[in-house]
Amino acid sequence: MKNLRSTKYTFLTAREFKPGGWLKRQLRIEAEGLVGNLDKFWPSIRDSGWFGGASESWERVPYWLDGFIPLAVLLEDEDMCARAVRYIDQIISHQEEDGWICPCIPEKRGEYDVWAVLLIAKVLAVYADSFGDEKRICNVLYRILQNLDKHLDKYPLFTWGEHRWFEGLIGIFWLYERYPEEWLLELAEKLHSQGKDYEKLFRGEWPYRRVYRNYNMESHVVNLAMALKWYALYGRLDGRSGRNLDAEATTMLNILREHHGMVHGHFTGDEHVSFKNASQGTELCGVVEAMYSEEWLLAASGNPVWGDNLELLAFNALPATISPDMWSHQYDQQTNQVGCVTEAKQNWLTNNVDANIFGLEPNYGCCTANMGQGWPKLALASFMRGENGIFSAVLVPGRAELEINGVQVICELKTGYPFRKELNYTITASSAVEFDFDIRIPGFAVSAEIDGVSALPGTIFRLHRTWNAGVTEIKVKLDFEVKWQARPYSLWALQWGSLIFSLPVAFVSSRNEWSRDGVEHKYPYCDYEIEAKEKWNYGFAGREWRAVEIDDWSCPFHPEHPPVILEGYLAEVDWRLKEDFRGIARNAPENHRRLTEPELRHLIPYGSTVLRMTEMPMLED
Repeated sequence: MKNLRSTKYTFLTAREFKPGGWLKRQLRIEAEGLVGNLDKFWPSIRDSGWFGGASESWERVPYWLDGFIPLAVLLEDEDMCARAVRYIDQIISHQEEDGWICPCIPEKRGEYDVWAVLLIAKVLAVYADSFGDEKRICNVLYRILQNLDKHLDKYPLFTWGEHRWFEGLIGIFWLYERYPEEWLLELAEKLHSQGKDYEKLFRGEWPYRRVYRNYNMESHVVNLAMALKWYALYGRLDGRSGRNLDAEATTMLNILREHHGMVHGHFTGDEHVSFKNASQGTELCGVVEAMYSEEWLLAASGNPVWGDNLELLAFNALPATISPDMWSHQYDQQTNQVGCVTEAKQNWLTNNVDANIFGLEPNYGCCTANMGQGWPKLALASFMRGENGIFSAVLVPGRAELEINGVQVICELKTGYPFRKELNYTITASSAVEFDFDIRIPGFAVSAEIDGVSALPGTIFRLHRTWNAGVTEIKVKLDFEVKWQARPYSLWALQWGSLIFSLPVAFVSSRNEWSRDGVEHKYPYCDYEIEAKEKWNYGFAGREWRAVEIDDWSCPFHPEHPPVILEGYLAEVDWRLKEDFRGIARNAPENHRRLTEPELRHLIPYGSTVLRMTEMPMLED
């Protein structure tokens, strides 16, 4: 389109993708847990100002709807769909004559952080795509953005809106693709001119290479996770020739990983970047926002490395920080997590002492509202449209139903990946049609074959052909090896495919039901403190580890039924808790001498653990 660069691939809508296998099960668990029920009991949603109530009137409802809407449609859940429609209708019914839509009286608009405007614009685009309600939403969004354009002339971006300005481009570009009016692109430029300059921040001497105990928007983990995609969005407008849409993200992520990287590819941030210690944490909001950024980066650039990065987060960091039944979550997760308890003193940079317990809203409620986008957005990134075909981008089970070159095509993937090594595709065409079928070959594989033909890991394999009417089968075989990751403090971690593995630590859980300020915490949405009931002070007693597939894994991210394990030898080492802490391990053991004879132990996927040891030393005799 004129003045707007095309992305390499584009997302499907929730109406065009049907989840299958273990992914559908995860989505159903999410719908039966917090995400599918917050509007029934949590005041921040149930009584929100967005719906005419007196509770929170800023980011929480848009955050929640951003995940709830596609979740409802992906599951074809009639009750959830009806609720989504009702809530959007309520929000639209409160739009002011001048286009303002947020719950804020006119006299207070200058104090209102328009981050919520940028967010609700994105949500409305998600809603229109999910429900096909395009004409009405275009009219509503047109008026919102016209109002925002005028508002910014009087009240420029500040605080959260200033650091998340690029999120507004999602709604702006969505509308521009339907109404290509020049003022929309000028509004995009206005956001850029008023927003944080991430290019300058990261191309210079980035100042947050160490840990600082101060509150700074530039070191905030969620802002940084969102900002990974700033140029993937703005670069469509900027249009500097030859500049890749993922260039800035590559620079940013390399710096963040170098100084604050975690074993699963994300970066620490409890609330702010906090170095590489395995006992430091990272925020759940940061995980789901980094996933969404990497989905955009994969679509925009077509660089398969973003698919690898996305899978590391989706299959490790995301499930690890949410309980298997998805009725509770952490604010901060730790790589080495030997207790989830309210401490007597502070371990985090700026978070509260309860930040890593599992509960309804530990530390702060933003993650409660925002966690729901993780799995649905991953599903919507699994298949994408190409210029002349379809792209299998994230290797999760499901099927895409779309029209290609005037022909109805269904592309289905049946797989146990990432817990298994086979991908089984069927392409069903209503009549003969020529198009490209692109398959991302994970960079984690040591080898790959597509219908017996060798494929290079870390690339996109293209099948260009005329697909006959009827069904065509394609079989992909991947091979993985157990790989060692070197970590700080002379520690090591194990990876097999896109899965990180941890030693699970048996635990005892205590339920805490309470209420404060009108918010009830009662079963099943209560809080849990979790303490270890067995030793966790182990190290590797040998380098020979092998993967073993387990048959019983109806719920893949469950500590009792892991789909695959690693088997090898561990031994105890002199490793202790931090002084004056109940459940925080020291950064490293006192030494690397083993205290006991090696014993055969099983590591399970990081995402299947509650308490865990992931980064451990190689022990000496």
